[in-house]
Amino acid sequence: MLAGEAVGAALAELGVRQAFGVVGSGNFHVTNALVDGGARFVAARHEGGAATMADAYARMSGEVAAVTVHQGCGLTNALTGIAEAAKSRTPLLVLAAEATVPGSNFYVDQPALAAAVGASSVRVASAETALDDVARAYALARHERRTVVVNLPLDVQGLPVDDGARVRPAAPPAPLPPPSVAELASVLADAQRPVLIAGRGARHARAELLALAEACGALLATSAVARGLFNGSPWSLDVSGGFASPVAASLISSADVIVGFGCALNMWTMRHGRLIGPGARVAQVDVEADAIGRHRPVDVGVAGDAAVVASALTTALGGAPRPGYRSDEVRARLSAELRWRDVAYDDWGGDGRIDPRTLTIGLDDLLPAERVVAVDSGNFMGYPSMFLSVPDEFGFCFTQAYQSIGLGLATAIGAALARPDRLPVAALGDGGALMAAAELDTVRRLGLPMVVVVYNDDAYGAEVHHFGADAPLETVTFPDTDIAAVGAGYGFDAVTVRSPADLGAVRSWLDGARGRPLLVDAKVAAPQGSWWLEEAFRGH
Repeated sequence: MLAGEAVGAALAELGVRQAFGVVGSGNFHVTNALVDGGARFVAARHEGGAATMADAYARMSGEVAAVTVHQGCGLTNALTGIAEAAKSRTPLLVLAAEATVPGSNFYVDQPALAAAVGASSVRVASAETALDDVARAYALARHERRTVVVNLPLDVQGLPVDDGARVRPAAPPAPLPPPSVAELASVLADAQRPVLIAGRGARHARAELLALAEACGALLATSAVARGLFNGSPWSLDVSGGFASPVAASLISSADVIVGFGCALNMWTMRHGRLIGPGARVAQVDVEADAIGRHRPVDVGVAGDAAVVASALTTALGGAPRPGYRSDEVRARLSAELRWRDVAYDDWGGDGRIDPRTLTIGLDDLLPAERVVAVDSGNFMGYPSMFLSVPDEFGFCFTQAYQSIGLGLATAIGAALARPDRLPVAALGDGGALMAAAELDTVRRLGLPMVVVVYNDDAYGAEVHHFGADAPLETVTFPDTDIAAVGAGYGFDAVTVRSPADLGAVRSWLDGARGRPLLVDAKVAAPQGSWWLEEAFRGH
């Protein structure tokens, strides 16, 4: 077996079950060997889409996924998706063929490219070390939650590997020593209004965090990427930050103790710190010691796994559960006011445009509860993020660490393959939808029963509303585009929605065979910018 083939076979043996990519001459053999080893391969139409599909699959499945690309241009095409995955600490392997001769037209400094976007890098240095090199890369991705670019030099790929060689999984890192939780336990014991906020690094710790919240009387919230984690709890505030409902924001900002578990407590989750009330004490629990206090000073930091620390805190608190923030009044407020759809608004609809809130509430009522929602970036993004309910933490896939538009459709594809039991819903702006339109073909080829909703305001709405009507906006506004026709051209059932009555076509599709995916071209009204983007643009 040649080294390129041995790498693919080894990764399949180590546990890679799903790969995405665009195949060229440089990654042809490694990809075929991966498939021969039992992995599924999905051919995307662009490497950027392939990288984000793999990112979303890893997030929703809990597995290490792979993206496979050609040397040079294949890797550069994928860089935006790789940057998003690296910033999100997604366990992802990027199998990149590599031209190492500087005179080659495919030559670029691939390790430097990986480093530039925050990814780790491993080079398969020789046929003799190939299996150890790839085992090390897999261990980095799996155990340290890293996005790893595996550089596969073309000359090394063609060298023979000893038939008796076997891949040896790298040993996982030694477990962390038991963290000291005494100081944080004391803070929680004295808290009158504690709030626990879980991020993606705490999605595995739901039971432990629920028990801790019961012990100290805390309310529970999540960052956007962990949305749905505490569904079913009457003390859940849903999302903290820009998407928080008014009652959730009010209760968080009135907390006297806020503890982030596997959560960065960054400007998005804490609204540039304005959700931290005067005198509130802030604590942070993270498996990475250097992540503690990175975005804001904290009063107490604990380096440790979220589930382990939460369990230790519950034990340390002991005794009867404290009432804390949990009163009949708070419970009644959450029951009546937590959902965004229960907040009154003036409808913007009319003149052939539908209010995006009315649109999303209508879709929320129509779509089955078992869904996985993927949201692109843009002025529109809060509407599906706030008004579409999700069943749990695996019902919402939010690739927004890099804030790039155009990733939402690929995100939905990866999430759909990870959760085939759920209806995939892609919520896109018109700019992101057209940027990624080639992957509509991937949806159709895979036979995914996906609903793609395009919030179409004929503009890059974030810039329109950020700079305002007095600015020259010709560079960020566009003539009307019939995105329904674009979808139909790719083999979608397609409808145009201008009023609530037009949603009947969505109901007909849902009641039918769903033999083809559905694209909803929603002509949305946008007379003013979204306040969550005003929040995001603070300091720009």
